[in-house]
Amino acid sequence: MQHKSKYFYAIGLSYKKADAEVRGHFSLSDTAKENVLTQAKENGIESLLVISTCNRTEIYGFAEHPFQLIHLLCENTKGTVEEFQEVAYVHKNKEAINHMFRVGSGLDSQILGDFEIIFQLKAGARASKKFNLLNSFTERLVNSVIRASKRIKNETLLSSGATSVSFASVQYIMNNVENISKKNILLFGTGKIGRNTCENLVKHTKNPHITLINRTKGKAEEVAGKFNLVVKDYDNLAEELNASDIAIVATGAHSPTVYKDLISTTKPLLVLDLSIPKNVNEDIREHSNITLVHLDDLAKITDDTLEKRKAFIPDAEGIIVEITAEFNAWLDTLKFVPTIQAIKHKLTDYKNSELNNQRKKIADFNEDQAELISNNIIQKITNQFAHHLREDSDSSDESIELIKKIFQLETTDNV
Repeated sequence: MQHKSKYFYAIGLSYKKADAEVRGHFSLSDTAKENVLTQAKENGIESLLVISTCNRTEIYGFAEHPFQLIHLLCENTKGTVEEFQEVAYVHKNKEAINHMFRVGSGLDSQILGDFEIIFQLKAGARASKKFNLLNSFTERLVNSVIRASKRIKNETLLSSGATSVSFASVQYIMNNVENISKKNILLFGTGKIGRNTCENLVKHTKNPHITLINRTKGKAEEVAGKFNLVVKDYDNLAEELNASDIAIVATGAHSPTVYKDLISTTKPLLVLDLSIPKNVNEDIREHSNITLVHLDDLAKITDDTLEKRKAFIPDAEGIIVEITAEFNAWLDTLKFVPTIQAIKHKLTDYKNSELNNQRKKIADFNEDQAELISNNIIQKITNQFAHHLREDSDSSDESIELIKKIFQLETTDNV
């Protein structure tokens, strides 16, 4: 796990200790993520992966000290180091590996079994690869986490029933609004959460009065086309808000997109804010006809589905233990790769020196035969060492030290 005198860390914060406002301070836009990767490269960090969702922001990477990663995060967000330290977690080596497995498998999600995060991990790994910041360790780890998440999805019922915030929001509307099919619904924002919410609205409410608005009208039209819905211009936002009974705000802005002055209607209006940071200004509560529900309120809805899901946690953990063990076994083999290479190098030196001697002594010295035989012997000896180290993993560290001593080896750690 130690990598050229550096350690593998996971630093970040999540809904567990940081409320929506604080999470908003540390939220990384796509541009900010690119800046983090660029700066990591400039600072000589060799592997780094960034994820930032509405529920968490995390950086995984190799560093001499976790502050290098914390500094990168705070430099590129509104958050301060002091604020980070109040709500954050820092995991090192095996704990960092375990943390990524729990996050990627939905065990650490705000809604248990929500697998949205795995797409963020994949996207994070792709971005790191572009910047040449994904070493073999991190790439192998991400692939192992993806495998665990697939198996948990296929072999357990951890994600049965309601799987996301978008579903929870529709469930909330259906539980709290009568005659839902006759209400005017406005969906503002058609990113991933907006699209999912739209799909769930159409499927579960049977409501033909759904209007979509997005800053980029084309994106709203793409989503609307699928479901045969109405699209209005961004300029019509105030008008549409005031004509609605329910408004769902799923925009990804860094400051509020809906606020008190936009509201002029006096009829009841339910506003759901599914954005992090919050995109609906709290000041709209000053209108007595407005009910404002935020993402955090929705996640607290405990229904039978979530209770049922808890029964599958042990199965999911069993799969994680299995795949983590495979990953750790691979890590252990990496430990002795430099030693095996150094033995091979040493034996090849002995061979070259001996062949030079024999070449001088033997008149019709058969170069090819001597080369072939000695190379085969070297391969057999190194295989024997590799087999011993692989099989005897408990004492492999002592064995490596002994082998280095016997052969007077100089190795450079490459793990």
